[in-house]
Amino acid sequence: MDLFNNDLVSNILPYDGVVNYYGKVIAEKNISNYYNQLLKEISWNHDEAIIFGKLIITKRKVAWYGDEPFEYTYSKTTKRALPWNKVLLELKRLVEHKTGETYNSCLLNLYHSGDEGMAWHSDAEKDLKKLGSIGSLSFGAERKFSFKHKTTNQKVDLVLERGSLLEMKGKTQTHWLHRLPPTKKVKTPRINLTFRTIER
Repeated sequence: MDLFNNDLVSNILPYDGVVNYYGKVIAEKNISNYYNQLLKEISWNHDEAIIFGKLIITKRKVAWYGDEPFEYTYSKTTKRALPWNKVLLELKRLVEHKTGETYNSCLLNLYHSGDEGMAWHSDAEKDLKKLGSIGSLSFGAERKFSFKHKTTNQKVDLVLERGSLLEMKGKTQTHWLHRLPPTKKVKTPRINLTFRTIER
Protein backbone atom coordinates (compact mmCIF):
# COMPACT_ATOMS: atom_id res chain seq x y z
CA MET A 1 0.00 0.00 0.00
CA ASP A 2 1.25 3.48 -0.87
CA LEU A 3 0.99 5.57 2.31
CA PHE A 4 2.06 8.66 0.40
CA ASN A 5 -0.97 8.64 -1.91
CA ASN A 6 -3.53 11.18 -0.68
CA ASP A 7 -6.31 9.30 -2.52
CA LEU A 8 -6.11 6.64 0.21
CA VAL A 9 -6.79 9.10 3.02
CA SER A 10 -10.26 8.81 4.57
CA ASN A 11 -12.10 10.37 7.48
CA ILE A 12 -11.73 8.25 10.65
CA LEU A 13 -14.70 9.89 12.39
CA PRO A 14 -18.14 8.32 11.85
CA TYR A 15 -20.00 11.68 11.85
CA ASP A 16 -19.91 15.34 12.97
CA GLY A 17 -16.36 16.13 11.91
CA VAL A 18 -13.39 15.36 9.68
CA VAL A 19 -10.17 13.73 10.90
CA ASN A 20 -7.87 12.52 8.13
CA TYR A 21 -5.03 10.19 9.06
CA TYR A 22 -2.31 10.15 6.39
CA GLY A 23 -0.02 7.64 8.11
CA LYS A 24 3.71 8.16 7.62
CA VAL A 25 4.42 11.16 5.41
CA ILE A 26 8.18 11.35 6.09
CA ALA A 27 10.76 8.87 4.80
CA GLU A 28 11.99 6.56 7.55
CA LYS A 29 15.61 7.69 7.11
CA ASN A 30 14.60 11.31 7.84
CA ILE A 31 12.34 10.78 10.86
CA SER A 32 15.13 10.47 13.45
CA ASN A 33 16.98 13.47 11.98
CA TYR A 34 13.90 15.68 12.36
CA TYR A 35 13.28 14.36 15.88
CA ASN A 36 16.85 15.18 16.98
CA GLN A 37 16.73 18.62 15.37
CA LEU A 38 13.47 19.44 17.12
CA LEU A 39 14.82 18.30 20.49
CA LYS A 40 17.89 20.53 20.14
CA GLU A 41 16.68 23.57 18.21
CA ILE A 42 13.23 24.30 19.68
CA SER A 43 12.93 26.70 22.61
CA TRP A 44 11.14 24.27 24.95
CA ASN A 45 9.51 25.45 28.19
CA HIS A 46 7.26 23.77 30.75
CA ASP A 47 3.63 24.53 30.00
CA GLU A 48 1.55 26.62 32.39
CA ALA A 49 -2.19 26.50 33.04
CA ILE A 50 -4.51 28.15 35.53
CA ILE A 51 -6.91 25.54 36.91
CA PHE A 52 -9.43 26.47 39.61
CA GLY A 53 -7.48 29.68 40.17
CA LYS A 54 -4.14 27.92 40.75
CA LEU A 55 -1.10 28.14 38.48
CA ILE A 56 -0.08 24.63 37.40
CA ILE A 57 3.34 23.91 35.82
CA THR A 58 3.22 20.77 33.68
CA LYS A 59 5.97 18.19 33.20
CA ARG A 60 5.20 18.39 29.49
CA LYS A 61 7.12 21.08 27.61
CA VAL A 62 5.73 23.30 24.87
CA ALA A 63 6.79 25.89 22.30
CA TRP A 64 4.87 28.31 20.08
CA TYR A 65 6.08 29.61 16.69
CA GLY A 66 4.47 31.64 13.93
CA ASP A 67 4.53 34.12 11.05
CA GLU A 68 4.16 36.96 13.55
CA PRO A 69 4.54 37.24 17.35
CA PHE A 70 0.92 36.07 17.71
CA GLU A 71 -0.48 35.89 21.19
CA TYR A 72 -2.31 32.62 21.85
CA THR A 73 -4.36 32.07 25.00
CA TYR A 74 -5.48 28.70 26.36
CA SER A 75 -5.97 27.39 29.90
CA LYS A 76 -6.06 31.10 30.92
CA THR A 77 -2.39 31.64 30.04
CA THR A 78 -0.99 33.54 27.05
CA LYS A 79 2.00 32.69 24.85
CA ARG A 80 3.75 34.88 22.27
CA ALA A 81 4.94 33.15 19.09
CA LEU A 82 8.64 32.93 18.26
CA PRO A 83 9.82 33.35 14.63
CA TRP A 84 10.00 30.17 12.51
CA ASN A 85 13.30 28.31 12.27
CA LYS A 86 14.49 26.29 9.28
CA VAL A 87 13.29 22.86 10.40
CA LEU A 88 9.79 24.11 11.28
CA LEU A 89 9.41 25.86 7.91
CA GLU A 90 10.42 22.62 6.14
CA LEU A 91 7.83 20.65 8.09
CA LYS A 92 5.18 23.33 7.61
CA ARG A 93 5.64 23.16 3.83
CA LEU A 94 5.34 19.37 3.96
CA VAL A 95 2.09 19.48 5.96
CA GLU A 96 0.64 22.20 3.72
CA HIS A 97 1.49 20.13 0.63
CA LYS A 98 -0.22 17.02 2.05
CA THR A 99 -3.36 18.72 3.39
CA GLY A 100 -3.77 21.46 0.76
CA GLU A 101 -4.20 23.96 3.62
CA THR A 102 -2.05 26.88 4.80
CA TYR A 103 -0.95 27.56 8.39
CA ASN A 104 0.58 30.59 10.11
CA SER A 105 1.61 29.09 13.46
CA CYS A 106 2.63 25.91 15.25
CA LEU A 107 2.16 24.73 18.83
CA LEU A 108 4.68 22.02 19.77
CA ASN A 109 4.47 19.53 22.65
CA LEU A 110 7.29 17.45 24.16
CA TYR A 111 6.14 14.47 26.24
CA HIS A 112 9.13 12.95 28.06
CA SER A 113 7.51 9.51 28.54
CA GLY A 114 4.14 7.77 28.53
CA ASP A 115 3.49 9.13 32.03
CA GLU A 116 2.79 12.51 30.40
CA GLY A 117 -0.37 12.99 28.37
CA MET A 118 -3.18 15.40 27.63
CA ALA A 119 -6.69 15.34 29.13
CA TRP A 120 -9.90 15.46 27.10
CA HIS A 121 -10.25 18.84 25.35
CA SER A 122 -11.11 20.49 22.05
CA ASP A 123 -9.04 23.12 20.25
CA ALA A 124 -11.73 25.78 20.08
CA GLU A 125 -9.93 28.91 21.29
CA LYS A 126 -11.37 32.14 19.87
CA ASP A 127 -8.04 33.00 18.16
CA LEU A 128 -8.16 29.90 15.94
CA LYS A 129 -9.68 29.97 12.45
CA LYS A 130 -13.29 28.80 12.75
CA LEU A 131 -13.71 25.28 11.30
CA GLY A 132 -10.06 25.52 10.20
CA SER A 133 -7.52 22.76 9.72
CA ILE A 134 -5.04 21.62 12.38
CA GLY A 135 -2.23 19.49 10.96
CA SER A 136 -0.50 17.31 13.56
CA LEU A 137 2.91 15.67 12.97
CA SER A 138 4.30 13.04 15.38
CA PHE A 139 7.93 12.12 16.13
CA GLY A 140 9.51 9.81 18.67
CA ALA A 141 7.42 7.32 20.64
CA GLU A 142 4.24 5.97 19.06
CA ARG A 143 1.21 6.79 21.23
CA LYS A 144 -2.50 6.09 21.28
CA PHE A 145 -4.69 9.09 20.44
CA SER A 146 -8.40 9.16 21.28
CA PHE A 147 -11.53 11.02 20.20
CA LYS A 148 -14.83 11.16 22.13
CA HIS A 149 -18.10 12.63 20.85
CA LYS A 150 -19.42 15.35 23.16
CA THR A 151 -23.04 14.13 22.97
CA THR A 152 -23.00 10.40 22.23
CA ASN A 153 -19.69 9.60 24.02
CA GLN A 154 -18.71 7.37 21.07
CA LYS A 155 -14.93 6.87 21.02
CA VAL A 156 -12.44 6.46 18.19
CA ASP A 157 -8.84 5.42 18.96
CA LEU A 158 -5.76 5.17 16.77
CA VAL A 159 -1.99 4.83 17.22
CA LEU A 160 0.01 7.75 15.85
CA GLU A 161 3.11 6.42 14.10
CA ARG A 162 6.51 8.09 13.99
CA GLY A 163 6.57 10.53 11.09
CA SER A 164 2.78 10.45 10.68
CA LEU A 165 0.31 13.22 9.91
CA LEU A 166 -3.19 13.63 11.38
CA GLU A 167 -5.47 16.46 10.24
CA MET A 168 -8.53 17.72 12.16
CA LYS A 169 -10.92 20.13 10.44
CA GLY A 170 -14.53 21.11 9.83
CA LYS A 171 -16.80 20.68 12.88
CA THR A 172 -14.46 18.27 14.68
CA GLN A 173 -13.67 20.70 17.52
CA THR A 174 -17.37 21.59 17.87
CA HIS A 175 -18.56 18.01 18.37
CA TRP A 176 -15.53 15.96 19.49
CA LEU A 177 -13.01 15.99 22.33
CA HIS A 178 -9.55 14.46 21.92
CA ARG A 179 -6.79 13.37 24.26
CA LEU A 180 -3.39 11.69 24.52
CA PRO A 181 -3.94 9.11 27.29
CA PRO A 182 -1.00 8.39 29.63
CA THR A 183 0.52 4.91 29.49
CA LYS A 184 3.08 3.02 31.57
CA LYS A 185 4.20 1.09 28.47
CA VAL A 186 6.02 4.00 26.79
CA LYS A 187 9.35 5.05 28.33
CA THR A 188 10.70 7.35 25.60
CA PRO A 189 9.81 10.91 24.48
CA ARG A 190 7.29 11.99 21.87
CA ILE A 191 7.27 15.30 19.99
CA ASN A 192 4.04 16.57 18.45
CA LEU A 193 3.72 19.59 16.11
CA THR A 194 0.26 21.08 15.59
CA PHE A 195 0.14 23.53 12.69
CA ARG A 196 -2.72 26.03 13.02
CA THR A 197 -4.14 29.26 11.64
CA ILE A 198 -4.57 32.23 13.97
CA GLU A 199 -7.10 34.87 12.95
CA ARG A 200 -7.25 38.35 14.43
